Amino acid sequence: MLTINIVTIFPEFFRGPLGLSIPARAAEAGGVRYNLVDLRDFAHDRHRSVDDYPFGGGPGMVMRPGPFFEAVESLGATSPIVLLSPRGRRFAHADAMRFAEGRELTLLCGHYKDIDERVASHLATEELSLGDFVLSGGEPAALAIVDATVRLLPGAMSDLDSARTDSFFDRGISAPSYTRPAEFRGYHVPEVLLGGDHAKVANWREAESLRRTREAEARDRAEWQVREARIAEREAALAVIEQDAAKKAAEKARRAAAKARKAAREARRNEPGAPT
Repeated sequence: MLTINIVTIFPEFFRGPLGLSIPARAAEAGGVRYNLVDLRDFAHDRHRSVDDYPFGGGPGMVMRPGPFFEAVESLGATSPIVLLSPRGRRFAHADAMRFAEGRELTLLCGHYKDIDERVASHLATEELSLGDFVLSGGEPAALAIVDATVRLLPGAMSDLDSARTDSFFDRGISAPSYTRPAEFRGYHVPEVLLGGDHAKVANWREAESLRRTREAEARDRAEWQVREARIAEREAALAVIEQDAAKKAAEKARRAAAKARKAAREARRNEPGAPT
């Protein structure tokens, strides 16, 4: 059985979704056990606060390291201990398969501005993200990871072959799917799916899967090129700022040196017996 520990300040966020559909079916089949851990249970003040002001100033609040460390230690949790973070590597189907094959998974959900870096550096064994965007907290990302993982467990799905033909399951993007009616508002199902020739259907699906996968890869490459161009623009702007700062520092040093030389000359003039 897989045990999934979810450390969060909002345990109620998960109770409804985990009691529905495939996550509930996976638990009922004995493939998974959900353990919701309220982070505030490990706070030690009367307000049960888990956040504080950031060292060095700045906006927002930062979640303290203590409650996270104590929560994980109380579980005796072992790797993988995953911190949900926009800085993390992007979660993929391979991660879901890896988690589904394990015995334990611990997910740490942040909130507020950030989490103390010592949680990422010295407690979590990895950081994962759903993509290049920021959520209000780690809870939605944790729920997505749970769903992607438990659907792979025995008993979670009534038709495991359905999961095996999903996108990213030992393959690329899956082929398009159609159901009745064969014609809807003038839009028709491809004839190959209606003819009953299973070999032709299989070939069509393979070809469509390949086409869709290539299109997705081309789109990803284009998006990465745009992103790299933006990074290059930011780096160029930072270089200009750094050059300007270096010039200002050099000018400040030059003026300070000139002032020091002037002060030294005046001091020598004021020495007893110095020529006037």
